[in-house]
This record gives sequence, structure tokens and C-alpha cells, in this order.
Amino acid sequence: MSRILIIEDEEAIADLEKDYLELSGFEVEICNRGDTGLVRALNEEFDLIILDLMLPEVDGFDICRQVRQTKNIPIIMVSAKKDDIDKIRGLGLGADDYMTKPFSPSELVARVKAHMERYNRLVGSNVNKNDIIEIRGIKIDKTARRVWINGEETTFTSKEYDLLTFLAENPNRVFTKEELFREIWDMESVGDIATVTVHIKKIREKIEFNTAKPQYIETIWGVGYRFKV
Repeated sequence: MSRILIIEDEEAIADLEKDYLELSGFEVEICNRGDTGLVRALNEEFDLIILDLMLPEVDGFDICRQVRQTKNIPIIMVSAKKDDIDKIRGLGLGADDYMTKPFSPSELVARVKAHMERYNRLVGSNVNKNDIIEIRGIKIDKTARRVWINGEETTFTSKEYDLLTFLAENPNRVFTKEELFREIWDMESVGDIATVTVHIKKIREKIEFNTAKPQYIETIWGVGYRFKV
């Protein structure tokens, strides 16, 4: 449930706003002073702030300026002041919206929802999503280096994971043992390329239903291996 902080010195207005917002499913907290509102805004987690301009102790302009230094949550500034200069100043300090009193509580709720949806879209678009490979029951999370086989997480050694991921990223392509050895072990294949065969065998034991008839990693006789999709 989204939390909203109302910083408003007129208790009747604050209570009315709270009632309408709670009916729309929001959790609402009220502060009637600027100084206490500022402390809560800075130290607690809220999803949106409704901020009156004329407040005792600390005014709305100063609260907006200080909150904007650390938080990007939407701020809707409300005031009985109709002068454009106040709107321009409030928006310039980082407020997302400016509503002039008196206003309809329903309009306030509509604006709150609009700003919340837009903020959530922006935040969601900036979230780094994990790099996932999914092929016929195999799910490889490259970011977390985790593997699931038919929904069950399976443990792989570092080189087993690297080899499986490399083959899955290059489906239907045939690689020689020498190529795989160079790619995964990062050295010239003058070493023992039999280690590739050993690792393929171990991977098959973990991902194949029947290792005698592999569905994923095929042996191309005389050449090497191919991840089949």
C-alpha cells in the first residue's frame, strides 16, 4: 500500500484529504507543522507528499527544497496563493504539481494517482533487470549466476556454469573441443582438452533426462558439441 504524507496546518482540510485518499486505498499520515513534517519527510519512507505552502515554523518552499536534495518522490504543492510567481517558485524548487485552494478532493485524488503511476513507470524503467536465458525448461540467470532445470534450482561449478551458458548463448552452433577449451579456460588449447569432455558429461548429468539420448547438448561426432534448440 502506498504511503502519503500530508503536511497541512488546516486540520479540517488535511482530514478531508486523508478521508478521500484512504477511500482510494492509500495509507495517509498528517503533520500540521512544517518542522515536524520536514523531519518525517526526510526520515520516513513515503511514496508521495502533499505539501501546503504556508506552514508554521518551516514553509512549504523550504520543505520542498530540502526533500528534493535526497528524494525523488512526487510532491504536490497546495496553496491559497494564486499568484503565478508562487507556482513558478514551487515548481522550480522541484514540486511536481501545484494546486490552488479551494479544490475538489476528487481532483486531488486523481492527480495523486496520476503522479504515482508516472513515478512508478519511471522507476520501473530504470530497474536493472537480470539477464535471463530460457530454453526448453532451462533457465539461466546470468546476473546472479544461477540455473534452474524444470523449475528446480541446480548447482553448477564455476566452469560448468560458464560452459553451459556459453553453449546456450550460441544455440545450434557447433564448437570443437579446442574452441570450447580456449573460450572457457582462457588459454591455448595445448592443455588437456579432455577436461571439456568431462565437464560436458557433468553438465548432461544435471540437465538431461536421459544422458544416453541428450536433448540439449548434442555430440557431433568428429567435430565437437552443439546446444540444440
